[in-house]
Amino acid sequence: MNENLFASFIAPTILGLPAAVLIILFPPLLIPTSKYLINNRLITTQQWLIKLTSKQMMTMHNTKGRTWSLMLVSLIIFIATTNLLGLLPHSFTPTTQLSMNLAMAIPLWAGAVIMGFRSKIKNALAHFLPQGTPTPLIPMLVIIETISLLIQPMALAVRLTANITAGHLLMHLIGSATLAMSTINLPSTLIVFTILILLTILEIAVALIQAYVFTLLVSLYLHDNT
Repeated sequence: MNENLFASFIAPTILGLPAAVLIILFPPLLIPTSKYLINNRLITTQQWLIKLTSKQMMTMHNTKGRTWSLMLVSLIIFIATTNLLGLLPHSFTPTTQLSMNLAMAIPLWAGAVIMGFRSKIKNALAHFLPQGTPTPLIPMLVIIETISLLIQPMALAVRLTANITAGHLLMHLIGSATLAMSTINLPSTLIVFTILILLTILEIAVALIQAYVFTLLVSLYLHDNT
């Protein structure tokens, strides 16, 4: 029980070299591909889920926004597989690192905002000043809207980091408590172990939901700028 709770969030190294890059590149290798004309059930289910997800995210977009569909589908698959692999014992979850989540959020947000200023500069500037604003409040509202725009990528990254990290910490604490109580009280151990199983199921759902929320918010930012 004296072990460091945050030890699992430290980026791993191999012979003194960071292994995070290899871990990040590993999830795409798990996505099955088909070389045959007739797909098996796994490939068919995977394609159905991809079409369903892309349809939900791309329905509200115009032609220019739909050019991002491949990037958004790749993003949700990457985040979902990374989160799920992080639930395995003795594994490392890259999405618990704020730096990595910022590295995903900032370029996507910046690309959407720059596209908005290039294609619809009047509408983009109109977001800084709502219609009917009293004249004395104009400077304050412009500052507030500017700050709210700039913190969008930070909110994206912090939301994903906080949710994944909190779930991992809670599972670690309950798992440690289950192991410590196993030699003290068996009925209590079974109860805590049941809670741990239910929490694991919840974390699987959270891993998928957070991937969807992250991608959906990027899609909404894109919709506001196209």
